[in-house]
Amino acid sequence: MRRRAIALSLLTSSVVLAAGYQLGAQVHAVDGGASRSAATASSSSAAAAAGTFTGTSEQTRFGNVQVQITVANGTISDVTALQLTNADQRSVSISNRAAPVLREEVLVAQSANVQSVSGATYTSSGYLGSLQSALDQAGI
Repeated sequence: MRRRAIALSLLTSSVVLAAGYQLGAQVHAVDGGASRSAATASSSSAAAAAGTFTGTSEQTRFGNVQVQITVANGTISDVTALQLTNADQRSVSISNRAAPVLREEVLVAQSANVQSVSGATYTSSGYLGSLQSALDQAGI
């Protein structure tokens, strides 16, 4: 009885390993091909991207925010805030403090995937939303 249980356990383990190996090979083949295609498409569009792209004007509680990016050789070389929140003096002050921080973070990250500036949630949200719009236009 014990030998039968051991044999059945070994057989079951072998079947599970074989099935897992087959599934892993299929997932790797599908994912690997897609990753290479995406990487190729990304690098070719990045190489073609050049120019100035203006993001959409994002409405926030304290006013609109809009940015413009300059792209050279597929990388973001500059970010300019065209419009920042201006509902009152405090929102202007917050935006003027946050914009340079966001600009530097974007230039380092080369994407809109950066942290919001503490105390400038609305400005950060509008800035990054407009930035993503510009990045989409640029194909980055």
